[in-house]
Amino acid sequence: IFLMMEKLMSNAEYSNSSFGPETVLTHLGRNPSDQNGFVNTPVVRGSTVLFDSHEDLLAGKSPYKYGRHGNPTNDAVKDVITQLECAYDTLLTPSGLSAISTTLLAVAHAGDHVLISDSSYEPTRHFCETVLRANNVDVEYYDPRIGNRISTLIRTNTKAIHTESPGSLTFEVQDLPAIVEARGDRDIAIIADNSWATPLYYKPLEMGADIVIHAGTKMFVGHSDVLFGTISANEKWADKVKATYTALGVCVSPEDSFLVARGLRTLAIRMKEHERRALELAQWLEANPIVEKVFHPALPQHPDHDVFMRDFTGSGSLFGFSLLPAPQNAVSELLNHLRLFGMGYSWGGFESLILPITIKNQRSATKWLEKGNLFRVHVGLEDFDDLKSDLADGFERYKLAADL
Repeated sequence: IFLMMEKLMSNAEYSNSSFGPETVLTHLGRNPSDQNGFVNTPVVRGSTVLFDSHEDLLAGKSPYKYGRHGNPTNDAVKDVITQLECAYDTLLTPSGLSAISTTLLAVAHAGDHVLISDSSYEPTRHFCETVLRANNVDVEYYDPRIGNRISTLIRTNTKAIHTESPGSLTFEVQDLPAIVEARGDRDIAIIADNSWATPLYYKPLEMGADIVIHAGTKMFVGHSDVLFGTISANEKWADKVKATYTALGVCVSPEDSFLVARGLRTLAIRMKEHERRALELAQWLEANPIVEKVFHPALPQHPDHDVFMRDFTGSGSLFGFSLLPAPQNAVSELLNHLRLFGMGYSWGGFESLILPITIKNQRSATKWLEKGNLFRVHVGLEDFDDLKSDLADGFERYKLAADL
């Protein structure tokens, strides 16, 4: 009992708002005095939890009842995310997509209507088009820049508004306060995907959103070695989401939670470096004559820059750019011989990544009118001059193949 109280007091101390996020990331969710002095919370493997007596069993008198419902390793992560997001509670999921799907299943049922940002993560759209529609949920996509005009799309049966700011392919920034105002006091859950900025640079719940989801695989983990997601909710929605989460049997292995906790300890430092390098690369790309546009909301010419500056305190590692139109063999020449930028679908790790992006079936409420070849980059932690050199050589190959 003494050790349990000591742990609770320790968590309460570091949950105090007087501590900055870097202190929270470093100290919250671990208690060395409760683990024989070892700095990190150990991996607790187990499914079965034993009770000391029949009376304890009937009363549920134990911090943990069954492995699927949590353990100390998972709580080490849950406590940190809840504090950072200013949430009532956080649930851990085995992937970012499972965080999205569990949340949408919790808030929308047969006969309901949901509004989904047209620039949302492609697997989000796929889930909506398959599972939600198959369960008679009416899915409608909206212009991510709609702001308070979203009120014209809200119906009597609207149950959720999904936002992703910025969009993970084309980086539109949504006016979340305007969407919250348009929702008013209607019983509609506003869901925010906060994977790009993380709670260090963007606080959707403080701006009126109800539920925040993360592809924790990206920035939280930071090492490209774990699939992970989180759902953080306010008091109104936390129990409703948890009921669906429990019914679906969603859970996370303690080994994965241990690796996420490791990644979180360096999140603030990594975010600063990723932000600095990404901005510097975006500015370097802007000055290159082969580059048509750079899609990074922290740049002054981005159409949503004012909203970004109002609502965000920093930016992420991911952004896009387009090159002068050229045939696909030029794109292949650029990508196939890069030495440092790898081609991969994730982001957030220590390694730089690049992907060619084609906007075709991912839009229905808006049209993508850019003609140039679109690329998405995640800027890692390599030497910055080496990254520039790698892209510069690729651009030369692109120009030669396209005869530009």
